[in-house]
Amino acid sequence: MTGLAIVAGLALLAGGGELLVRGSVGVARRFGLSPFLIGAVLVGFGTSTPELLTSVTAAMVDSPGVAIGNVVGSNIANIWLILGLAALLSPIDAPAPRRDLVFLAAATVAGVLAIASGVVGHVEGGFLAAGLAIYVAASFWLDRRAGAADVTAATHSAEADAESAPARLPLATVFAIAGLVGVLIGARFLVWGAIAAASALGVADTVVGLTVVAVGTSMPELAVSVVAALRKQGGVALGNVLGSNIFNTLGVLGLTGLVHPLAAPANVIRVDIWVMTAATVGLIALSLRGGRIGRGIGIGFLLLYAAYTASLVVGLGRA
Repeated sequence: MTGLAIVAGLALLAGGGELLVRGSVGVARRFGLSPFLIGAVLVGFGTSTPELLTSVTAAMVDSPGVAIGNVVGSNIANIWLILGLAALLSPIDAPAPRRDLVFLAAATVAGVLAIASGVVGHVEGGFLAAGLAIYVAASFWLDRRAGAADVTAATHSAEADAESAPARLPLATVFAIAGLVGVLIGARFLVWGAIAAASALGVADTVVGLTVVAVGTSMPELAVSVVAALRKQGGVALGNVLGSNIFNTLGVLGLTGLVHPLAAPANVIRVDIWVMTAATVGLIALSLRGGRIGRGIGIGFLLLYAAYTASLVVGLGRA
């Protein structure tokens, strides 16, 4: 039953996230929202909804290891696993917007400080959520000022999703509602299954959150990045990862802390937030050097993720 709950939860999260993004984009197009708002806000929030609802659900059932591990593990997986796989399929040769790199760096520092404090409570969550609001507002204002909203990675991501978005408003609304319901139920199944599995195997729920839950909730990002790589749209894959990690740190961690304070697991403070920081710094450094992430670097990312996962498996009992 535990394994079935995890599989069902992952399937509902993946399918629900896809429906939610398509439906949201369809509704936004019918109301004439700007490409940036569709790409950065709706698609960004849509693909991060599994992480958000999973972390909130875990927090509500007093499982901070799953809640925080999900955020940290998803950010690591987005860079080393998802971006590595995308680069392996098709080299990424697209510069990342400096604005997004600055916000990613700031979000990572803020997230690390919040977790390292020991408790992500209402104050820390409020600051992180405020940072997300500033990011969205600043990005929208800068794009409008520069008149370049139609060339951002978020816009290209929105255009890619718009191809499969329903054109009729009623159908788009049904898609969005069905997707949200699917993600809600999937989050509940996944958290219950993850906690039960950790208990049955005698491992810390943090390890399950950093691995199975983190990768599972990153399925929408994986789908977007793989499709973008196959279409030779490296900028979309890179922009998707940058945006997702910003939303995860500021939005998912922030809103979860606002809903229910989280006690950060000791080992996440000692090890995992620094692995996340190292992965982020490496990505920013590569982006500042021109943004090319070839197959060699992609393989390197995948090997780093394999080594990190192996270290978690070796230390299964860690707190």
